[in-house]
Amino acid sequence: MKVAIIGTGNMASGLANTLAGAKHEVTLGSRDPGKASALAEKIGLGVRGGGITAAAKLAGVVILAIPFGAAADALKEAGDLAGKVLVDISNPISADYKSLLIGHTTSAAEKIQALAPKAKVVKAFNTIFAQLLPAEARQGKSLQVFVASNDEAAKAEVSALAQSIGFDALDAGPLSNSRFIEPIGEMNIHFGYFLGKGTVVAPAWVAV
Repeated sequence: MKVAIIGTGNMASGLANTLAGAKHEVTLGSRDPGKASALAEKIGLGVRGGGITAAAKLAGVVILAIPFGAAADALKEAGDLAGKVLVDISNPISADYKSLLIGHTTSAAEKIQALAPKAKVVKAFNTIFAQLLPAEARQGKSLQVFVASNDEAAKAEVSALAQSIGFDALDAGPLSNSRFIEPIGEMNIHFGYFLGKGTVVAPAWVAV
């Protein structure tokens, strides 16, 4: 797949490295094109880097690997996203990581859908720490990615993307279920950072 990743942080870097390693065509986009280009050069594997507009234009799948608070500006810069699959991996958390800023009646994913109404927004990867993105960090482990969207084809495409890098994609229903998935992401942050589990934990739905 042709994938644009907006951002240059740990999640953006981890996703770019892992997806490119699985033979996807990856372009990094940033408000600082030079930073994206430098990260792309560091990763190698054919990854390209540049501005947000150019990156989004090249891809059918656009991953927002940025904090929720930065999404509105990034989407403005991305330009026309009509028909594109737009993946929101964010958790709308406070500066101290300890609470959610929105929830119950809406979600970060739904807010992003409102900002990009012609895109096919999918919630995914918000419960996975960057440290678990490399395949070698998950050897012998089967980790789930919860995938929610109102568009079944977009959900299937993102599920296939997750499976291509070794995750189990779990259909989590419509985009409104992000209201439940994002608190799971926040609970995982508490386990990782405040309850001593470290960034090598991830939630899973287990059938018994």
